[in-house]
Amino acid sequence: MAESSSSTSNINNGSTSPIANLAQDHLFSILLRLPVDSILSFAMTCKRFRSLASSDTLWESICRRDWGHKQVDAFKYSCNQYQMMMMTVPWMRLYRQVTQLESVSCRNISDADGDLVLPNPRASHSLNFVSNCLVLFGGGCEGGRHLDDTWVAYVGNDFQGMLKWQKVNSGIPSGRFGHTCVVIGDCLVLFGGINDRGNRHNDTWIGQIACHENLGITLSWRLLDVGSIAPPARGAHAACCIDNRKMVIHAGHSLTCIGGNRAVLFGGRGVGYEVLNDVWFLDVYEGFFKWVPIPYELQNIPAGFSLPRVGHSATLILGGRVLIYGGEDSARRRKDDFWVLDTKAIPFTSVRQSMLDSRGLLLNMWKRLRAEGYKPNCRSFHRACPDYSGRYLYVFGGMVDGLVQPADTSGLRFDGRLLLVELVPLL
Repeated sequence: MAESSSSTSNINNGSTSPIANLAQDHLFSILLRLPVDSILSFAMTCKRFRSLASSDTLWESICRRDWGHKQVDAFKYSCNQYQMMMMTVPWMRLYRQVTQLESVSCRNISDADGDLVLPNPRASHSLNFVSNCLVLFGGGCEGGRHLDDTWVAYVGNDFQGMLKWQKVNSGIPSGRFGHTCVVIGDCLVLFGGINDRGNRHNDTWIGQIACHENLGITLSWRLLDVGSIAPPARGAHAACCIDNRKMVIHAGHSLTCIGGNRAVLFGGRGVGYEVLNDVWFLDVYEGFFKWVPIPYELQNIPAGFSLPRVGHSATLILGGRVLIYGGEDSARRRKDDFWVLDTKAIPFTSVRQSMLDSRGLLLNMWKRLRAEGYKPNCRSFHRACPDYSGRYLYVFGGMVDGLVQPADTSGLRFDGRLLLVELVPLL
């Protein structure tokens, strides 16, 4: 009996297992190669392993592994500036909160007093976060007119404060809406668009921010010589940056880079003007592009009937998931809902219809979030961009209010508010 008791104690302490004799740094390396569920199971074996598997050092490394170094470093920086004040981030709890995200918090950070000069209301413009600044260019406004102005607002360390817009350029590039603009490194790359005469463009522009002590913020645009081969002229398309060096252009929906050499496409309008809800992966490997469809049934997703849309935003957020906001349906009724598309929940390397018919898998793939705080108008053809961490999302403009028929502008209004959307609860 005593021998049996001793044996049980040894097992509980992990001392009879060869893995218990491994050095802690070796165990650390092994854990970083395991999925999170396996790490949590490993933590239940004994006190020593629980301590290791719950350490902030390990979970910060897991966050870096799953979310990327850039987002984690930016998140640490924002915490140091505000809530944490150089305290240690509880990484395990943060990972759980991001994975189990239930809601977002909205704030209107436009100038309430009207003392500041603000960009005109607009839709189908571009909005990017680069060099700690928001950059707004072009778009369409009342009367179907295009805009040719460029506005910059310095964010810096004040992610949640009112921003001061500065008009930095006009006339270059030429006025347009429905163009795309992506961030590659520290530069903006703008392509295409439509002017108010209905002409499509296929020119490519490079924009670069500079901060001067005396002159403030400047932004210079230059036309890029791309040679004789270029995409045909177009507007209302989508684009994203792949691997921080490739710009991928496609028509009529959202296209979001989800890390590395992969992008996800969602929704848009079909050839018959119908509104779509399909999801596709674009995989880039050794210079070759491959589209992979992700089939699923709307009836298997709670509130999934509301998913088909066009004119929405699709933004990569903290944790490597895509936040879908707003848009409009086939009757042009605009939406104000937030959805998370978790691309990591999809078995991309072996996608099979039977796997995607699983209700449990679909529940992990799609999730509708609650919106707390300020309640923005339903909107479509707005623009959204995240800060470097993916914790904060800036939303500007769009078409709001009313039911609009394709040939009728009654009830149509352009919005000029800047919204801040924050992932909650975090820490």
